[in-house]
Amino acid sequence: MATRKGTFVWYDHLTRDVGAAIAFYSEVVGWKAEPFGDSGYQMWVGSQGPLGGVMKVTDNSGQGGHPHWMAHLQVDDVDAAAALVKKRGGKICHAPTDIPTVGRFAVIADPQGASLSLYRPNQNNMPPHDLGADGEFCWNELLTSDSAAAFRFYSELAGWKILEEMDMGPMGTYRVFGLGDTRLGGMMTTSKGAPTPPMWLCYASTHDLDAAMGRAVGKGARVTNGPVDIPGGGRVAQLTDPQGAAFALHQAPRG
Repeated sequence: MATRKGTFVWYDHLTRDVGAAIAFYSEVVGWKAEPFGDSGYQMWVGSQGPLGGVMKVTDNSGQGGHPHWMAHLQVDDVDAAAALVKKRGGKICHAPTDIPTVGRFAVIADPQGASLSLYRPNQNNMPPHDLGADGEFCWNELLTSDSAAAFRFYSELAGWKILEEMDMGPMGTYRVFGLGDTRLGGMMTTSKGAPTPPMWLCYASTHDLDAAMGRAVGKGARVTNGPVDIPGGGRVAQLTDPQGAAFALHQAPRG
């Protein structure tokens, strides 16, 4: 099986009210929800097929049991990766577990407290998507108490390299990470006393940021930052959905 180690391959939304979450994101981002068999799990389906899912949040879902988005990071061996997480000071929130016919996963928190899932599929049944298309997750941003330490942790766990470092003035250094020449996301250290704990923030693409923000706010979301222009073109905004989960929207440069 060709490996996609170190890439984000799936995104779950952990929420208190699955029906309300489906209604919100279907309107804001344009996804459809489809049941996965009779498991009770609902998949998010975009223009290129499934890209994630939505389910009830639990105490061992990470982020203290609060509603949140959780990215799934593909690894070659979930058990070995989970053992490395513990060795390097992280926490296992949900022990390695098989998903029948699908794969194996574990939910972890890194040493600073941000959570994600380690995942290995049974087979390569999830071909890569064009991340620039509407509704696709296109960027993964770690907001943490120590981005330098966090990068050392993830470089060992996922094989990431620093592709660029940007001086953000009082906000510090923004570290763009990736595999080869492919940029996967960024990391930055938040200010002391920041209102949110360390977390991964997932960015979804939209061709019209202002319209998507308007739909989100109209359905009860709160804008926490933006819209702002970003280096290289494009615009982003960060929001909190009606149940308290943080997410972000990205509009690519027009051209």
